Amino acid sequence: MVAINQKENLNFGENNSPDISLNSNLKRWFSRNIGLWKSNRTYFLNEGGKTYNLCMNLNIESLESKNPWETHYKFSWYPEKKYNFFNENSNYKEKGEMQAFLRGHQLIRQNFYLSDMDGISNIKQVDEHEMIFESSYEDWYILEHTRLIEGDNYRFRVIYSWNKNELKIVENHHEIKNIT
Repeated sequence: MVAINQKENLNFGENNSPDISLNSNLKRWFSRNIGLWKSNRTYFLNEGGKTYNLCMNLNIESLESKNPWETHYKFSWYPEKKYNFFNENSNYKEKGEMQAFLRGHQLIRQNFYLSDMDGISNIKQVDEHEMIFESSYEDWYILEHTRLIEGDNYRFRVIYSWNKNELKIVENHHEIKNIT
């Protein structure tokens, strides 16, 4: 695999005019994801051939930004209940948070799920309802498809994670927005 998001890309768009730096389609798509999601997940792990089912809560918040041309978000997650999954797979974070912001067609992340390293996810828009995120950090290459459906009340995510060019994790997430 080729590394796609090297740190030198962090300044992408900084010298461009605000109209060029801000991608309104991405901003609109991310705003449709704001809220608390019940995330029913299936993890298929290459090592040991194990499959795990668990339910997580995922909260996506919009944050105030010092730069009016960057839209900032906070993602936090925690399990619905205690799962052995996290004891058996200590590299997974049972709960945590990540802050990120949009710049052009990139999501600049404070950290990744499997690492505390910061970095970039390149974003490709499939249509008005689906985005593809492509990330690489340390020895990981991640490809994530996220699709909003049924009036933005449901999401389907599939995530493929390669480590040192070997597919290690496949995840399916069926998510329901908590409407109260």
